[in-house]
Amino acid sequence: MVTASRLQIDSTEKPGAIKGRGTAVNPANRFERERVEAFDDGWDLPEEEGAKPQTVLIRDATRSIIARNDSPDIAFSQSVNPYRGCEHGCIYCFARPSHAYLGFSAGLDFETKIVFKPEAARLLEKELSSARYKPGVIVLGSNTDPYQPVERTLSLTRGVLEVLERFGNPVGIVTKSAGVLRDADILSRMAARNLAKVYISITTLDPALARAMEPRAAAPARRLAAITGLVEAGIPVGVMASPIIPGVNDAELETILEAAAKAGATSAHTTLVRLPYELSSLFSDWLEQHLPERAAHVLSLIRQSRGGKLNDPNFHTRFAGSGPYAEMLHQRFTRAAKQLGLDGDSTRLDLTQFRVPGAQPILEQMSLF
Repeated sequence: MVTASRLQIDSTEKPGAIKGRGTAVNPANRFERERVEAFDDGWDLPEEEGAKPQTVLIRDATRSIIARNDSPDIAFSQSVNPYRGCEHGCIYCFARPSHAYLGFSAGLDFETKIVFKPEAARLLEKELSSARYKPGVIVLGSNTDPYQPVERTLSLTRGVLEVLERFGNPVGIVTKSAGVLRDADILSRMAARNLAKVYISITTLDPALARAMEPRAAAPARRLAAITGLVEAGIPVGVMASPIIPGVNDAELETILEAAAKAGATSAHTTLVRLPYELSSLFSDWLEQHLPERAAHVLSLIRQSRGGKLNDPNFHTRFAGSGPYAEMLHQRFTRAAKQLGLDGDSTRLDLTQFRVPGAQPILEQMSLF
């Protein structure tokens, strides 16, 4: 195994930085013609008391809830996202640019303006009851985390799980929050019927690096504890060692997998960091703040793994990257996963149990998540 050495994170609070937020930068929405730029008027007045941005919840009046994709890179075709935007504030989050479609910025807006779908459970029940619905695994957490902090009070994700359990529709969850343990009761019942699996995302085991990259997500130790807690409840768990960022957390790849295996994970996946649209400048700014001595090197390694660019949107390479460095990471992951018994996934999520309450069961083939 490769032994990871901890990075020296510059944790001193920088001018303009916001404690507990992934970024203080709020780049202009790429779809807007007009832009507003801050400027220094020379008065050097002290920051107003209470000026730190607070999280704002925005009601989403959407009329549909199941999102569908036909990407050859993704193992599922259906997902539900109760929230848009994410208070975890992960600086590397590929979903940040999607906030522009709502008229917001991919920067600070993404982690402070959280759009929630109060009718998520009702809409899901309606769509599952439709004669047009084809049973399939529904994934929670494909875009933003279903267990971000606001879920503690809104419980939208729990409402979705209650509907899925009632219909016998399998679910896969991706989260970096220990809050998933709250719903272990539902998930354990579903898992007993081969209807549920959870993936816990772990990017680093270094608390200082995690605090800088993912300021409001669960600490690494809590994520490992969540794996153990879910396993003890009879729920199959995998680990997402993602995203791997060259020069930042790539040295930890094997140790993350080893820790997850010891905690009880039985499978693993990984992806290479993606920096679409505004995310490239946001991440570059973060590097200059927290890892200034290696910022240029990190960006160079990403370019080497992305055909000379900071992002590759193409199918088949966008998650894995290309070139010698990306291939080395793939080989390391494959070797470690095999040694730790994380290279297989025997969990079969069963589609044959789906039924609209009160109707006859609809038989379908088995599916894997």
